[in-house]
Amino acid sequence: MKRFLRNNGLSLVLAGLFLIFWAAQAVSGWKVHNEEQNRHHAAELTFPHYLASGHFWQATGENWESEFLQMSAYVVLTSFLFQKGSAESKDPDEPESEKDKNPQPPGKKHGFLYRNSLSLGLLTLFACSFWLHAVGGLRESNEELTEHGEPAQGLGEFLGSAEFWFQSSQNWQSEFMAVLAIVVLSIFLRQDGSPESKDINSPNSATGK
Repeated sequence: MKRFLRNNGLSLVLAGLFLIFWAAQAVSGWKVHNEEQNRHHAAELTFPHYLASGHFWQATGENWESEFLQMSAYVVLTSFLFQKGSAESKDPDEPESEKDKNPQPPGKKHGFLYRNSLSLGLLTLFACSFWLHAVGGLRESNEELTEHGEPAQGLGEFLGSAEFWFQSSQNWQSEFMAVLAIVVLSIFLRQDGSPESKDINSPNSATGK
């Protein structure tokens, strides 16, 4: 068990933090939603009903969508773009690729799907989250329209609305700002012991880990 915890500590802690904050989102979102219902003299939702509501899944999908977009774009862009001095970039002055350093064993070939499986997996998770955001956001929007006596929207109409793209773009811009920050800050700053940082004795001009 100790060996398992040591070998998987990073993923276990991250999974635990994800569940803790997702639960916190659910509880706080439930309270916020019911406060809004009270202001409109509408019936409150029980917690299980809230977990099935558009309010909860719109917020969840909206955030997951931006995270997976960020990571998939980062994986793809770092495969062919460079930032001199960054720990998050390949060295533009070192043309030898990882494929050249580690050639495939004779007779073993990797197809397109395997060679691009990381970015494809992340893009698939982005697409699923985008759909979750769209469906949850549509449900929440239609609940509000119904309360005001207005006709419900279709999915296509909601996807073309300013509200949907406001929800998406406000998160997307923050994700790319965060990636930009780590790419640029890792040129000048260090974190001892972290694989996301250059060695503390490396000059600012050094690129890569």
